[in-house]
Amino acid sequence: MADLSQTPRTPPLGPQAPRHVAVIMDGNGRWAKKRGLPRSIGHREGVEAVRRTVQAAIELSIPYLTIYSFSSENWSRPAEEIDELMGLMKRFIRRDLAELHQANVRILVIGDREGVDPELLSLVDETTDLTSTNTGLTLVIAFNYGARNEIARAARHLATEVAEGRLSLESIDVDAISQALDTSGVPDPDLLIRTSGEQRLSNFLLWQAAYTEFVFLDCLWPDFGRDQLEEAIAKYHVRDRRYGGLSRRSTA
Repeated sequence: MADLSQTPRTPPLGPQAPRHVAVIMDGNGRWAKKRGLPRSIGHREGVEAVRRTVQAAIELSIPYLTIYSFSSENWSRPAEEIDELMGLMKRFIRRDLAELHQANVRILVIGDREGVDPELLSLVDETTDLTSTNTGLTLVIAFNYGARNEIARAARHLATEVAEGRLSLESIDVDAISQALDTSGVPDPDLLIRTSGEQRLSNFLLWQAAYTEFVFLDCLWPDFGRDQLEEAIAKYHVRDRRYGGLSRRSTA
């Protein structure tokens, strides 16, 4: 990764720019297969794409970037591939934490902690604690994350609050549920990008993406970088976001 603290800032993208971009990083295995390489190489190149994308988000003054790094369904993959993915997460933190902190990046990690290697959880806690007061890009890493699991955990938390008398049943509304989710305090994504040509959410941010604009790109994740991010943002700019109301164009 380039020295993010020395990265020249591109002027902000304007008032219609996405405040929060979420990315489903898909295609590492297919990228490797096309080249006759093991899947592990595809995952390693995928980490390089993460580094490029974080740098691009900083340069473009995007306040929030969420990446889907490991889903709760990924546990069904072969054990050696899971070990590789866990190792990559550890190496990403150890290699890039100091630089991200110096670049004023705040890191949040969302997902279920159950079943995750204690050493990795310790690194995650160190990372979030160290960067908690940073005010630049907020990088949200969805790790061991599944949206249905997240909503179920939020429901259990709210039910416990009601049962123990700390919350009334009538006070459970949309805002209360949002605040009980892993992403509490993070604005809902304006733009969600999925690479590799697939067109589905794959259990990612189901609640938060209620009014998100989707852009599906054919490129495989290891080939993703600033050009592809700007391509997706350009597509976002021509969308007419109505939130259930009338088109801005029809009322102009």
